[in-house]
Formats: sequence, structure tokens, C-alpha cells
Amino acid sequence: MNEKSASRLKYIWPLLLIALVVFGYWVPSISGQVIVTTGQPIHAPLWPQMDVTPASPQPGELVTVVVTDRQPWSHVRLTVNSESAVLQRWEEQPLLGIWIWSWSFLMPTDPSPEVVFYVECHTGCQTRGRLALVTSAQELAGTSDNLRTTKLCTVMADPARDWRQRSGWVVDITYMKLADDLQDPYWSVDALAARIAAASHKGLRVLVRIEFARQQTLPPAQDHIALSDYLAFVRRLAADDRLRTVDAFIIGSGPNAHSSNELAPDRLISPEWYARVFNGYGEPVDHQDNVVQTMRAVWPGAKILVGAVRPWIDDQNGARIASVDAPWLNYMNTLVWAIDQATILKSVAGYGNVGPDGFALHTPGRPDAPQLDAAQAADEPWIELHHADWKGAQSGFRIFQDWLAIINAHASTRGLPGYITAANTFADSAGAPPAQNYPPGWLTNALAVVNQEPQLRTLCWFLDLVPGDRQWDAFSLARHPGRLLYAAEEFDALLQQK
Repeated sequence: MNEKSASRLKYIWPLLLIALVVFGYWVPSISGQVIVTTGQPIHAPLWPQMDVTPASPQPGELVTVVVTDRQPWSHVRLTVNSESAVLQRWEEQPLLGIWIWSWSFLMPTDPSPEVVFYVECHTGCQTRGRLALVTSAQELAGTSDNLRTTKLCTVMADPARDWRQRSGWVVDITYMKLADDLQDPYWSVDALAARIAAASHKGLRVLVRIEFARQQTLPPAQDHIALSDYLAFVRRLAADDRLRTVDAFIIGSGPNAHSSNELAPDRLISPEWYARVFNGYGEPVDHQDNVVQTMRAVWPGAKILVGAVRPWIDDQNGARIASVDAPWLNYMNTLVWAIDQATILKSVAGYGNVGPDGFALHTPGRPDAPQLDAAQAADEPWIELHHADWKGAQSGFRIFQDWLAIINAHASTRGLPGYITAANTFADSAGAPPAQNYPPGWLTNALAVVNQEPQLRTLCWFLDLVPGDRQWDAFSLARHPGRLLYAAEEFDALLQQK
């Protein structure tokens, strides 16, 4: 080729590329491309293209991943074993119709790290490309295949906890008002996704409790703007591919308590308002602006649990009296009735799968109850503690019986599972925290009780660990001050039982 021909080709070649794109000869984009590589760069004409430098990185080495795509995606993210990589640069090449992003990270010690390219993360991260750097012939396999199941669970699990080859449960929490707060990144959706991925990698099953804000579990009653914001948030969570290993979402917690309504104490979350938020009670049957229909519109298989009602407080009552007339039971009975009514009406109208998949339950123990002597403290989960001043309502761990009785009294909720998502030996504001009153053997007995109840799926100790937050130390298994040392040792021993 002479110099004149080469000069012509220099100007013609970009025009040929444009013609290929315009007239459709370019290889079409493939959404969600999954690529497995042995460490060599990817040059196949698939979109997105993901190139790795160096080709065979060693643990601790700085790695660069360059992603090339034909779509100008917004809010992109690259994760390595669910941890976010650092975006170094991005550029647009409009003549070629491509966009390029470059990320860097330190190579993990894991011999088969997974790199995932996500797009549209402001509305729920969608998987666009996945790169598995398999540095040996070892196949990627799940960790939970050989694990033994257990109903044991912790709220906000310590990431360093050894689960002793058990497939247990964890409860995580997300706050809509903190999800994008750069000042408190621990509560971001990205951090939540990373915790979920870490738990799933260990073979644990994850429940995620969705809160509106701290001290405000759901949008205040009749605040329809706040409700719209909350529904947009739950939709974002349901649409996020990184959260698809979540076993179930819990909608709020303790809505009957003043402490869960502090942002709007004049607009308490009544049972009827809770049911309206949950699955549209009281609204026209064709309206779908509720949590259940919003989440299942983007994830039909999403499991959704009713949040736990807090026992033994009279902050709110309910219009429908339970078989045992106590404010917390009346609240629960009214709430379940309203959800049941909405489920039936929507089902008759042709809307399927609009009811709950179960109920979160709050079941504190009361080992220091006046009617128990010291020798009975650890056996409290087995003992019926009917409180005379509460018309016979259970006043200890066996409050779960009162909750299940209400669930089983309504047509569409009868037999649905109960998940004990908050249990310890702190009964009420007048009681001692677990670090002061825990009797050795209480957790063993509580688990034995739960194992005998097929309608109960979990026994979750509140709580394990929130890094940097010391306010819950008197409840923390991981930090185990005072008598919580016994509880921590017992939890570990229960995981090791055959």
C-alpha cells in the first residue's frame, strides 16, 4: 500500500465504521452478557465488552477493568465480589457509537472473584455484564450445598461470625431516608447489597426490613407524598438484581409503638393505615399504589412479610377486639383483618398474589417475671405466663401463641408462617437488658420450643452487631458484655449441635 492509499484509508475507515452502525452490520447489543474467562482479555464482539488488565492478576495486585458498551448508561457501577470498585474515568466516542468506563480494584484473595457491571442503579441496579475470573479449573459452586439448616438467626449479623457450616438466617435493615445519605454510607443500598451478598455466600438466608426512617417505621398516616416516596423505594429494592437472593422483605416494625412514629406523633400508623400501605386496604380495588403490588410488579416472586407488632404496650389499640382483649392484640387483630379484606377483594377482582407471605413476630422473653423463681428462669420459653391484669394475655416468650392465633383466625392468612425476628430477654422498658438478666440455657430452650412449632420459621436474636454503634451493646451477641457472654457461647454451641 503506497502512502497516498494509506492516507485515503485513514479518512475512509471512520466513515465505514459509521456505515456499519447505521445500516445494521454491527453485532447487536446483548443485554446481561455473562462472560467466564481464565484471566485473558475479552475481545469477542459482544456487548458489553469487559477487558481486564493485567490478564492474570495476583491477589493484592491492582486490577483495571475497562467496560465498553453501545448504550450511554447512567448510574453505572462495577462490583467485585459485591464490593464496589473505584470508577477512574469514563468517555464517549460518538463516531463509533460506544461508551467506555474504567474501574480499578485490588485483586481479592478469592481464586474466582466475580466482577459485575450494573446499570440504572438509581432505580435498582440491573445486571448488564458479569465476568468470572476463574484462575484455575475449579468450578464456581454455591457454598450452601452441604450446610445443615437451622432456625437460629441474628439481627444485623456480625460479618465475622462463624456459622459452623449451618444455613441460618439474618435480618438486615434499610432506611429509605438514609439510603442515599453520603454522610452515613453504612445504610446505603450499596452497603446493604454487599452485606446480603456476603451472607448469601455463607449460605445464610436473608430477611430485609424496610423502614421509612429512623424512629418512623412507615410513612405517617395520610401523608400520601411520603407514601409515594416509600413505594418508589420498595420498587427500587425489588428491581435491584443484587438483592434477588433476599428470602423475604419485612415491611416496617412496631407500628403500634410511639417510638416508631416519632417524626409525626399526630399521625400515628393505625392498623388500617398499615394495611393501606401494605396491600391497599380501603382504596379502590383497581388501585395498585401499595407495597405488595408495587414490589411484585417488578419481581413477581418477591416474598413480603407483615412487620412485627410490639407487645405489652398500650400506645395504640384496634377497633376489632381479639379473643384476648389487650391493646397490642387488638391492634394486631385489626391489622390482619384489614389485610385479609384487601386480599380477598383484590383476588375477587382478578388481582392475584396480593396477600402477605408471612408475619414477622416480636417475642421477648421474661425470665425475671415475678411468678418465676431463679430455678425456672432458663425454662421461661416453656412456661405459660398469662398476665391477670392483661385479661390472660401471654406476658413472656410464648406471646407467639397469641400472635399465631390471630393469624390463623383469618381466611387468607391462616397457616402462614411466623418469623420471630426479635427475641431476647428484655421484656419491656421496666425490665433489665440481656447483659444483666440472661439466664444460661434460655436460648437453648427457646430454640427447642421454636423447633416444635412448624408454623415458626426463625428465632432471631436482637441483635448481633452494628459496627460503630454502641447503643445496643447490652443486647449485642458479638460484643457480649456481662451475662451476654453466656448467650454468645450458647448461640455458638447450638450451631455446632448435630
